[in-house]
Amino acid sequence: MSLNLAQANAWSLAKTLMVCVVLFSTPEGYGVMAEAEFDGDTSSIVHVYDPFDR
Repeated sequence: MSLNLAQANAWSLAKTLMVCVVLFSTPEGYGVMAEAEFDGDTSSIVHVYDPFDR
């Protein structure tokens, strides 16, 4: 997934589910998942989207 698409999906997912969402990088591109489910390398995190922060 491209960075622009991942950013759009991450914010949409965070606002829809009302949970913190992590945008992370992989060798193949970028991924998005709920922060509570992320157990990968913290250095791969690009941004955390918090729907309650804004």
